[in-house]
Amino acid sequence: MSKRSERKQELAAAASAADEAESADAADIVDATELDAGELVAIPADDVEAAPLDAKSAPENRATEGPFDSEEANPARPYVDLGGIKILPREGLQLRLEVEEGTQRVVAVGLDFAGSTLQIQAFAAPRSTGLWHDIRGQIREQIAGQGGSLVERDGVFGPELVAEVPAAGPDGKPVSRLARFIGVDGPRWFLRGVIAGDAMTSEDSQAAVEELFRSVVVVRGQSPMPPRDLIPLSIPKTTAGPASTTAI
Repeated sequence: MSKRSERKQELAAAASAADEAESADAADIVDATELDAGELVAIPADDVEAAPLDAKSAPENRATEGPFDSEEANPARPYVDLGGIKILPREGLQLRLEVEEGTQRVVAVGLDFAGSTLQIQAFAAPRSTGLWHDIRGQIREQIAGQGGSLVERDGVFGPELVAEVPAAGPDGKPVSRLARFIGVDGPRWFLRGVIAGDAMTSEDSQAAVEELFRSVVVVRGQSPMPPRDLIPLSIPKTTAGPASTTAI
């Protein structure tokens, strides 16, 4: 895999509308969701509490409240098995599998719920160190390069980013795209989520999507994998193909 492809997989949701036509590594949630968002004020790096780039970042109760490792999940729950990720079904949840254009490999899971979208990707990570602090810096650089603005803040999952990216709307007029980037370092894996839609403005929708992210199970497996490689995903029997949308 080329360095460019690897970077797109890590930061797919932050790509601009112009990039969307060039690659389908994963659905571009930043560009696919349009909100009349207020202006965001960038926080200088010196004003954000620093942490070592290789330190793990996760809620203190992650092992009991999620996101879960496969060894922590309740085996009695009826999860939808996507290989490297398992999703807990609930009323009103729609699942989309997002594919890499050239290889038709499933690279991300898109979840439509509570008027919002949640894109999730799971990556291999070292056992004792994390990825999220370093990846946030890469997201900041890419958004700044697009002329966007962002805030970095502490959320329920730890440090997170809320970004506003300028783009062209369907009628060609400039619009703002708003997205929230969250990440959790688990045992030998990193789970990244990108939230957009009603969860950016509605407390009820935000709580529902956060709970959905908490319920995700990551199946790292025992095979050796380089850090930052996507944990392989597979198509469940209930879907017709990787581009299909299924209620679960």
